[in-house]
Amino acid sequence: MPHVITDPVQIPVPGGKVINEHVGQASTHTAEVSIAHMLAPAGWEEPYQTPEFDEITIVVRGAVIVDCDGQRYEAKAGQSIVTKAGERVQYSAGPLGAEYVAVCLPAFTPETAHRED
Repeated sequence: MPHVITDPVQIPVPGGKVINEHVGQASTHTAEVSIAHMLAPAGWEEPYQTPEFDEITIVVRGAVIVDCDGQRYEAKAGQSIVTKAGERVQYSAGPLGAEYVAVCLPAFTPETAHRED
C-alpha cells in the first residue's frame, strides 16, 4: 500500500546544513536505504568520513564537491556522484550552496558514517 510521507524527519547538523530524511533509520526505521533532501549553504563542509554505506548524490541546485583519496570531484545541478562504502570522503557545497538528494545503501546512521572529529 502506498505511504505518503508528509513530515520528513529533520536531522540536526552543524554549519547551517538542513537534512530532511524521508526514508531511513530516523524517519521510517528502514535499515536498507535512506533518502534525504539536503540544503547546504555556500561554504558548508563536513568532516571527512569513511562510511559503511554507498551514497548516491543527485544535485538539484548549485554544486556538491567531494574530496576522495586526494582528488576533488564536483557534481553540478542535473548531475550526480556515487561514492562507495569504505572510501574516505569529505562533502562540501559550492560557492552558491547546494540542494541535493542523498540515497544511502544501507541506510545512513551517524554511527556507520564514521565521521572524523
